[in-house]
Amino acid sequence: MASRAAVLALLLSALAAAASAQLDVKFYSRSCPSVEDVVRKEMVRALAAAPSLAGPLLRMHFHDCFVRGCDGSVLLDSTPGNTAEKDAKPNLTLRGFGLIERVKAAVEAACPDTVSCADVLALMARDAVWLSKGPFWAVPLGRRDGRVSISNETDQLPPPSGNFTELTQLFAAKSLDTKDLVVLSAGHTIGTSHCFSFSDRLYNFTGMDNARDTDPTLDPLYMARLRGKCPSLDDNTTLVEMDPGSFKTFDLSYYGHVARRRGLFHSDGALLTDPFTRAYVLRHAGGAYREEFFADFAASMVKMGSVEVLTGTQGEIRKKCSVVN
Repeated sequence: MASRAAVLALLLSALAAAASAQLDVKFYSRSCPSVEDVVRKEMVRALAAAPSLAGPLLRMHFHDCFVRGCDGSVLLDSTPGNTAEKDAKPNLTLRGFGLIERVKAAVEAACPDTVSCADVLALMARDAVWLSKGPFWAVPLGRRDGRVSISNETDQLPPPSGNFTELTQLFAAKSLDTKDLVVLSAGHTIGTSHCFSFSDRLYNFTGMDNARDTDPTLDPLYMARLRGKCPSLDDNTTLVEMDPGSFKTFDLSYYGHVARRRGLFHSDGALLTDPFTRAYVLRHAGGAYREEFFADFAASMVKMGSVEVLTGTQGEIRKKCSVVN
């Protein structure tokens, strides 16, 4: 006889599947048919002025979906009685909140009280990838906005320091599999990171506190280059390209770097420790299967974008993304 825990897990899985099934690429076809055009117009304007925002917007959607599902909870401000997700340590380096409010305001002007912040963010993430020369995909819509945002719940986010076991467990908790892990990790092909997210690989790696105490899985030449950019463990300001040479272009070069042991984070290097993810990295390292990877990335983004969504009468449609109605 199945245990209560197993039954509960099956029930939660069924509820999640039912919610995601209510998303529809034509959800706003009558209530707000112009929504994608409005979002894209704002995104074209924003990325023309600041192309480096593409990576942060993709990351924002990822961080939203891994905590309470894709419900816009990462966008809520803290209140006197509650510290919100955006003020938790893993989210302190998130960027793009102002742009999201600007796009939401444009959507509100076109279709008041109709389109959720969660849907706006999902569309912005898609357009951020596409405008960076990545794949385009139809975004299922119909998410509702959550009313709760709790900083402590950000422990569900896969950390850049994660090993393969930790990463797969955190992904599995969101009904995402090993292929989703290796595919979505390629989001690191656009954007930058602060030194403190990976500097433990460069200094005092095992606690020996000497110049040679570095992560042996990192390519020595790449490590030397990173140490030149990040002079100490105390560097909290310097930004480093996650995909050196093409950090503003969504392409396959990320896998080439990982294959040469030049992935910036522990989590990137961890992809070489599992036979399946290693094979995927090596297959795409040469860039010969671009369309195949683009299709994989689009599929995994749709899958992630359906995680634990609120639909129907759940949640609300926020007027402003930073505060509940």
